[in-house]
Amino acid sequence: MEPDPELLRRLDPALHAFAAARTDLSLNTLAAVRISLDVRRADAVAQIDTAGVDIVDGHAAGVPVRIYRGATSPSPAVIYCHAGALMLGNLDTDHRQCVELARRGECTVVSVDYRLAPEHPFPAALDDAMTVLQRSWTAGPDLGLDRDRLVLAGNSAGAALAAGLAQRAAAGQAPPIVGVLLHQPVLDDRPTASKAEFDSTPGFDGAAAEAMWRHYLGETLPSAAAVPARSHQMIGAASTLITCSELDPLRDEALDYAGRLMSFGVRTDLHVFGGTCHGFDSLSPDWEVSQTLLVMQAEALRRFFGR
Repeated sequence: MEPDPELLRRLDPALHAFAAARTDLSLNTLAAVRISLDVRRADAVAQIDTAGVDIVDGHAAGVPVRIYRGATSPSPAVIYCHAGALMLGNLDTDHRQCVELARRGECTVVSVDYRLAPEHPFPAALDDAMTVLQRSWTAGPDLGLDRDRLVLAGNSAGAALAAGLAQRAAAGQAPPIVGVLLHQPVLDDRPTASKAEFDSTPGFDGAAAEAMWRHYLGETLPSAAAVPARSHQMIGAASTLITCSELDPLRDEALDYAGRLMSFGVRTDLHVFGGTCHGFDSLSPDWEVSQTLLVMQAEALRRFFGR
């Protein structure tokens, strides 16, 4: 498919090489798509500079995790949920992002290898993330973590899990947290203007968003427990940084969610990266705009941690 000329006009020239990239969530090709993504990300892991960060794979109450230590113990910690439409990815998917958060935020990042849909629909992924958060709280001192300075972070679909846990924390149903990082977040299963407009955008489009929610929810009806934007549990939520892209089907739900947080008196920082598409920071990690994102996230972490 040839890129839409109007999309190319609006897309930053630095991303034109990726204009034809698409996310195919068709079940008949899902296995091949998973293998392709996993191989590419595994190859990329070997090329990433990890200086200053100690990395080890392990388990948290049975859930596979990768721990990135960028500070001496006891350190503040980030519980991180990777991207992948809730159907793709593993601990390699956002390896670079986790290394950078640990190093720039001078903290420990605990990345969650949650179960994937459609084999494991809701609430499997959210339960796995909750297990890791609970383990980080209860065993924090033994793990070298400062449990009074825990942050939730999620990229794309992982942000749906982070936001869901943040709402549980606000309701007193999960350990307390001091901040939330949501990048290009998946938050709402319902139609939006941006999902309708961006039906053929690089990285992710409206059709992929619809398929993602259908496979993730499975036989479960949409509810506040599964879909962050359907929840009204905002009072007392932790300070939040939301970053999103202009040319992204998920843009409008990010803007709406930020507005709702602010209306409930929650400290919320919002930044829209103009001219970018979904996943720009993964597609072009060395681009100056991608580096700007990392700087913003590190600054938010320092604020969350009280530095």
